[in-house]
Amino acid sequence: MTDTLQAPPSDSSASARLFARISGADGSDGPDATEGRNGLTLIGALSMTKISDGLIDPKLVLSWLMTALGAPAALAATLVPIREAGALLPQVVFAGINDRLRHRKWLWVAGSLGQGLSALGIALAGLTLEGSMAGYAICGLLALLAISRAACSVSTKDVLGRTVKKTRRGAVTGLAGSAASIAVVIFALLLMSGLLQQKTPVLIAVALAGVFWLTAGALFSTLAEPEAKHDEDAGLPPVLTMLREDHMLRRFILVRGLLVSTALAPPWIVVMSSSGDGAVLKQLGALVLASAAASFLSSFVWGRLSDRSSRLVLSLAGFSAAGTLLILLGLSALGLATTVWAGPLVLFGLMIAYHGVRQGRSTYLVDISPDAQRAGYAATANLSIGLILLAVGAFGGGLGSVSPGWALAGFAVMAALGGLTALTLKDAEA
Repeated sequence: MTDTLQAPPSDSSASARLFARISGADGSDGPDATEGRNGLTLIGALSMTKISDGLIDPKLVLSWLMTALGAPAALAATLVPIREAGALLPQVVFAGINDRLRHRKWLWVAGSLGQGLSALGIALAGLTLEGSMAGYAICGLLALLAISRAACSVSTKDVLGRTVKKTRRGAVTGLAGSAASIAVVIFALLLMSGLLQQKTPVLIAVALAGVFWLTAGALFSTLAEPEAKHDEDAGLPPVLTMLREDHMLRRFILVRGLLVSTALAPPWIVVMSSSGDGAVLKQLGALVLASAAASFLSSFVWGRLSDRSSRLVLSLAGFSAAGTLLILLGLSALGLATTVWAGPLVLFGLMIAYHGVRQGRSTYLVDISPDAQRAGYAATANLSIGLILLAVGAFGGGLGSVSPGWALAGFAVMAALGGLTALTLKDAEA
């Protein structure tokens, strides 16, 4: 009897089996070779961009850098609004560009390259400029970085929706978040150790973020993306029409708007838990560490749960955030809020909830969006949230002017209402 020699499995089939294992797919519904390769490519590219986000965090790294360079405090205070509004509001423009493309991955690649070049520019500005000139240069480059991020945000959901099946999308984004958080944890520990008190190591971290973004763009370009139905005359998405005709989109935006409280509460936690004698840099380093550790431990779990029911993830995350904030308010009433363990513990709990919100909202929006309108839905939702962020930020600032406790109480109420309202959403994964 003649032995039959079988060819070894191809790299593509090996990628499919690996992606099936990490995404939790069973044997009857495992990904094909192309989807497996695409899933691993997405995990790699998204991991690098999330590492970059941590290395160039405006709340911490850029604020510290501008202070070290002698830039005016008023400029440093604009960093977070520039980053958040710049990444959300332009998405309505990029949605039209996205819909005109046969392959939407190229918009993401362009956005990633733009972020990388902007980050390298910030590192160069920090190396060669000081004072107001450095501040204006960094703010301008951060604005370009945020606009580039808007392009990535619009195209990510579209590309993910057409290259990975519905029941595995949360696993892709969740695993990317957990993998990236390891690097951010290391960076946060170095920051808290006092090693990164000099300007040069921080500039190296910012430059490294730029390199990661450039590398992610190159990797993302290798995706085997099917050609999309494109509209060469596509313009701005019909935002008002989408909001008027799709009541579930309106309700999702309401839920997401209430849950922005999980993103705006951390600075007030730091203020309330500060004893007044700790270094600001170390306090913010604890925030980064709490966020990264929470992401590492929870992102993949939240992602897998989102594949089962993203609306329940949003609900659970909202209630968890509200409970965590109430714990800190209780500790404050007992005079324990400034103990060495209170701040990090509460931050860790809140950031777990925050990452649940991120995973749940992303998966839910991709799953409820019609294939031909996914970019438009993302742009409509993000434009709405950009405006809501400005309003809620002003709301929190007003309460915080009375006391940090008032701000946290307001955010706790918002998070609880968000969790409750999420239960009224339809089950997108059914």
